[in-house]
Amino acid sequence: MSKRNPRIPKIILYMLLLNSLFLCIYFAFHSSSSSSSPDPPQHLPHLPSRFRVSVTNNNQSASIQKPWPILPSYLPWTPSQSNLPSRSCEGYFGNGFTKRIDFLKPTNSKGSWFRCHYSETLQSSICEGRNLRMDPDRIAMSKGGEKLEEVMGRGEEEELPEFREGAFEVAEDKRNRRIGGGGGRGVSRRLVSDEMLNEYIPEGGIGRHTMRGLVGSIRAVSTDDFVCDEWVEEPTLLVTRFEYANMFHTVTDWYSAYVSSRVTGLPNRPHVVFVDGHCTTQLEETWTALFSGIRYAKNFTKPVCFRHAILSPLGYETALFKGLSGEIECNGESARTLWQSPDNKKTARLSEFGEMIRSSFGFPVNRHRSTEKPLSSSSSSLPLHNVLFVRREDYLAHPRHGGKVQSRLINEEEVFESLRQWVASGSTGLAKCGINLVNGLFAHMSMRDQVKAIQDASVIIGAHGAGLTHIVSATPNTTIFEIISVEFRRPHFELIAKWKGLEYHPMHLANSRADPTAVIEKLKEIMKNLGC
Repeated sequence: MSKRNPRIPKIILYMLLLNSLFLCIYFAFHSSSSSSSPDPPQHLPHLPSRFRVSVTNNNQSASIQKPWPILPSYLPWTPSQSNLPSRSCEGYFGNGFTKRIDFLKPTNSKGSWFRCHYSETLQSSICEGRNLRMDPDRIAMSKGGEKLEEVMGRGEEEELPEFREGAFEVAEDKRNRRIGGGGGRGVSRRLVSDEMLNEYIPEGGIGRHTMRGLVGSIRAVSTDDFVCDEWVEEPTLLVTRFEYANMFHTVTDWYSAYVSSRVTGLPNRPHVVFVDGHCTTQLEETWTALFSGIRYAKNFTKPVCFRHAILSPLGYETALFKGLSGEIECNGESARTLWQSPDNKKTARLSEFGEMIRSSFGFPVNRHRSTEKPLSSSSSSLPLHNVLFVRREDYLAHPRHGGKVQSRLINEEEVFESLRQWVASGSTGLAKCGINLVNGLFAHMSMRDQVKAIQDASVIIGAHGAGLTHIVSATPNTTIFEIISVEFRRPHFELIAKWKGLEYHPMHLANSRADPTAVIEKLKEIMKNLGC
């Protein structure tokens, strides 16, 4: 009889200790983000808070901020890496905002301040400030937050903000005003000059850079002139949007808001104020899930002061958008691998963000998708793979939309019906698994149900269209099969798949019509690669 190897218990003990060390470091970084946030807010009981945020009554505070979830792909965001190479993957997708510019320094622990964190890689800034006052009457735009049917025909120009002087103000104490050469009561100065805007918030080809306009409107005023009837004590993201009804562009806004929250070290998920006049859309369901609450700037009836405001860069300034016109050499990798072997050409940030979306809707993120057994006892006992076909449907998107969606695959219904009949026939030619074909009619599904359909899919098929942006929430080992007509050969979803490390298969068409038989054969090939 062979003796037990005495080294085995030692090896097991070593592995347990190593895993415990990794978890301790993870939680230490996860909790340390609060150390870079500003001092705890000084609550003022006599000032009302109409944002349903933390209000102090009888020395008791009640916060409704959501905590950050624990994400398997999370890697530390703060402090930023001082020696981070330009154009590295962390520079594009993570905390490349390594240069800090202080436009207003505090004179004490409770004093006002305003600073920007600049990314040389993205050429944009995340700015933040303490004691920032917003006057909605000095922002020219529509009210925002209306139902779509109430504002049909409204022009886009009415919805985009135009900031008048003093739309935003920050309190400046007398010591700073002497340094800056300012006067006393009733005198203000512009906080950020055009020269500084050009250097740290450049227009970058954006015709109307609304966040640059916001920063340019900020005035530093005397503390005697800084009067507020309403305070928001919790950290709040100020967001301006353009293509707010488009899934791809909204994902860029979500990602920018998420990165801004992490870079500034917020201990909990912030509130969001939309500094624009857009109406509501279905996509607000995800905004609400991701963050602690949303509100429109014009919904405040009087000037409001934010104890800690964070200015989120435009979605156009994220790598998700910039990668469409510039080459970003990054590949997706697991966070565990990158923790053990850092690589400037690989990233886990999009996987982390996808987990953030799934977790925000209450879906588990600590396990991979698994195949299911058929429910019917009379059916085969083979494992079942969900194959999600993301459809393009007509729907009313915004006040200037006619309700018709441009077709990217003119025989989409024929292709889907052919796939359905092929699966239903039971003669798929797949010996080791079955297929559950899911009809992804996203225009008629809640955002939560859309995310769940993406999470549960082994294969995602679809013609090129904004709905495919959902693959940012796909789990590892998901395969993407994109059908691309000759008119829409754009890299959006190939890039997302690459940056997430997902397997990607394109089918390029000579026109806008796909051969259903060719689609079936390609899907059969993909399924066999999955072990079927």
